[in-house]
Amino acid sequence: MKRTILFSFVTIAFAIGFYSFTGVSLLKPTNSMNADTIKKVCISTSYGDIKIKLYNETPQHRDNFIKLAKEAYFDGTLFHRVIKSFMIQGGDPDSKKADSTSILGNGGPTYTIPAEILSPKYFHKRGALGAARDNNPAKASSGSQFYIVQGRTFSEEELTAFSQKTGKTLTKEQIETYKTIGGTPWLDGDYTVFGEVYDGMNVVDQIAAVKIGPNDRPVKDVKMIIKVIE
Repeated sequence: MKRTILFSFVTIAFAIGFYSFTGVSLLKPTNSMNADTIKKVCISTSYGDIKIKLYNETPQHRDNFIKLAKEAYFDGTLFHRVIKSFMIQGGDPDSKKADSTSILGNGGPTYTIPAEILSPKYFHKRGALGAARDNNPAKASSGSQFYIVQGRTFSEEELTAFSQKTGKTLTKEQIETYKTIGGTPWLDGDYTVFGEVYDGMNVVDQIAAVKIGPNDRPVKDVKMIIKVIE
């Protein structure tokens, strides 16, 4: 039985409100890749290509994403949830044949992936690839749903206020990155970041800017094909 669990992120003065990601549960993925190889994938859309490198330090998320891409699991799915200055989310197999009235975000494999949260080494900077999840206490990730951070830049005062409000300590690298490049700092430590965009952030920006309807779904479908390129 599918279910959607919505939950709120920490409310802070400079945040864009409340956001949630959804996932599903149960088994673990299989296999592992050569640790010396940096795996890369290409997400092709009508707006162009988004090229992503996957982190070897998050092997279960990496291997699962590669496995699904090779099986063409993502092909024809949508970026079904888009919030400008925050992120674009996809990976729900139910979106392949969804009509315009369908509520998406509940679909995926019947397993979750154990959390591989390596914050502060890997954090939610602009271009980060993260794994969506429901509100499970172990912070296990959805078997297929993912998001790419667009985010925005923050002032030092905003970041200081964020740390005081949440009790989260940001490293010098995080502070400098969020000030100059941007991202979504309130996600750090709560979701697995398992890759990053190395080419095609302009495509992410275009998708993030599309007109949306109910549930932050683009009015015009944004379909994807994901292929392993290295």
